[in-house]
Amino acid sequence: MEDSDMITLCWAAKGGSGTTVTVAALALSSTTPTVIVDLDGDLPTVLGIDEPSVGVVDWLAGDTPADHLSRLSHPITDQVTLVPAGRPWRSAHIAPHRWDTLIDHLSGRVVVDAGTGPPPPQLYQRADERFLVTRACYLSLTAAVRGPTPTGIILVDEPGRRLKARDIETACQAPLVSRILVDPTVASAVDTGLLAHRLPRSLRHLLAA
Repeated sequence: MEDSDMITLCWAAKGGSGTTVTVAALALSSTTPTVIVDLDGDLPTVLGIDEPSVGVVDWLAGDTPADHLSRLSHPITDQVTLVPAGRPWRSAHIAPHRWDTLIDHLSGRVVVDAGTGPPPPQLYQRADERFLVTRACYLSLTAAVRGPTPTGIILVDEPGRRLKARDIETACQAPLVSRILVDPTVASAVDTGLLAHRLPRSLRHLLAA
């Protein structure tokens, strides 16, 4: 990696929080070329491409050189490239040094979907931005406070929740950096595989990326 490179690591404490869609939106709304590294396995479906049989997790669990990673990349748009998981990273035995090799090979703007639960320690330690994606849900918050501390929180905001943003900020000891309103057009874009081609307005400017 070079000084101009940036890794944004995203994870959720509880399943169904919206991490995968959030990662896709962060990449698709970026104004610079962006690589998505999928460690959980759902991004090909969300982005409307066929599920590959081999991905970055297979590379991590093996011993092939870093230059083989380029063979796993799939262009999504002119600006966005996906490195799919192949299988969830938690299902594989991965030597710690392989994470470092992956990080050293990445360049430019990179957004990582680490799925549900604490992210890989090596990625957590070296990421420039560490974002917890969560809903204003007591169960999610309870799980989040037991996990690693993020640098920022992305709140998937749905009506009827009693917890407020400030409650989540206080519990997680991190600031709210973005809020995503639950939007039926997002679900429709995901279900039809059109998210990469028709990004809903509610997802277009999550951060000043």
